[in-house]
Amino acid sequence: MSGLLRLVPDEPEPAHDLAVAPAHTRSRPRWAADPLDELAEELGTVCAAAVHPDEIAAVLEADGLTGEQIAERYGRTDAFELAAELYARVPRSHPEPGPRPDPWRVAPWPFLLRSVVFTLPGFGYALGSPLLDGGRDRFGLPAGTGALVASALVAWAWNQALAHRAYLRLAAGGRAAAGRCLSTGAPLGALLATGAALAANAPAGALAFAAGQALYLAAATVLLVLGRERLLLLALLPTATGGAVVLVTRPPDALGTALLLASAGGALFAAGYEIARTRRESQGADGPGTPLVTSLPYGLFGLGCGVLTTVAALGDVLVHHPGGPGAPAVLALTLSMGVAEWLLHRCRGMALGALSAATTTTGLLLRAARVLALCATGYLAALTVLLLAVGALWPGAPQPAPARLAALLALGTVLWSGLLLQAYGTAWIPALLCLGAAGAETCALVLHLSSPVTAQLVACTGAAAGLLAAATALLGRITTHR
Repeated sequence: MSGLLRLVPDEPEPAHDLAVAPAHTRSRPRWAADPLDELAEELGTVCAAAVHPDEIAAVLEADGLTGEQIAERYGRTDAFELAAELYARVPRSHPEPGPRPDPWRVAPWPFLLRSVVFTLPGFGYALGSPLLDGGRDRFGLPAGTGALVASALVAWAWNQALAHRAYLRLAAGGRAAAGRCLSTGAPLGALLATGAALAANAPAGALAFAAGQALYLAAATVLLVLGRERLLLLALLPTATGGAVVLVTRPPDALGTALLLASAGGALFAAGYEIARTRRESQGADGPGTPLVTSLPYGLFGLGCGVLTTVAALGDVLVHHPGGPGAPAVLALTLSMGVAEWLLHRCRGMALGALSAATTTTGLLLRAARVLALCATGYLAALTVLLLAVGALWPGAPQPAPARLAALLALGTVLWSGLLLQAYGTAWIPALLCLGAAGAETCALVLHLSSPVTAQLVACTGAAAGLLAAATALLGRITTHR
């Protein structure tokens, strides 16, 4: 340590001092200023932040200060005695850590784009309605509606599980591994969804529509997993154009069918091109294998969400209850999914901030509950605005009654909180609760226990409460955020 001794020439050192006093009792020479004060000032930051003297001793030894130097300069036995005195002299001062970068902070624009590509396929049902022009079934719906619903539910469940598995491959082996997974899983899913429509014994037009729907959903899954939302948006431009025409006038049937074929064909071509491109980019290994059952709860959650959404759209019609189809509500829910995904990222980032600010486990739990409440409220506010806006713009659709609005908000809470738990790797809880709510609603409709709105409100509120409780407990654990 340089600069710790100041010699005073006019006061010569007595020759007998060092020889008389042992090293561990030797006092500071009369001619020297107290070198310990200077050392305390030099190491002030280290001493103030230390929680034990041994931390200071480690710094002294790392600086190369030997026992002989400590005895000569400071009159102390060793580094530990010197560190203990420095620790006692310097007051504790533990500065708050600076703000950590938020790895989950993202711009909302990509998620708005995903909202658009989630929503635009809805126009396809308006353009493809001539394919369902084969009379009415016993519920008053176009013939073949059951085939479309069965196909969509199978595709929804399969593609949810496939997307999870492809994301695992993407993380472990890169785009090539994800491409290999999708190249096998997507065609198989389209085949299964088409088979579900065939089992429903629908008219030929409805079967053709269901097959196109299955192929499009498989292609869209590929493009979304590989991050090619813009390509999917380009493929949907024909359907979007037809949807804009439908809002004004009824286009010719041939034109509507051609626009649907153009979108489905464009999505299939883009998906095939992207899979081929992943094989050219790299040929990495798939990484450690994971059992197929790992993706099962994600598929079950998708199935439960599909049933809940279908009941919200068609429940009143299926039991001949006043209210009519809930297409505007489904459109608003679909539009809200982009906001939901963005708020999932914000919730994870804010939860990390809560972990940094909390000093006790109880404090972390309370902060996590506040973060969860804030993000869930933000999503429900956005969903409410969308429900009211779509209801106002939809031709002939009344504004949702308070009970229906509350039921739809409960459904939205189930979807958002289930996705949040899945984002943290907790998949079975949302899968089971969502399937339970879907089963309860279906039983209530089949047995005519209550109106569709009441059944949805009760079932979704119960599921949402369970999911939010599980999410609060999850976010309140330190290990969740590692």
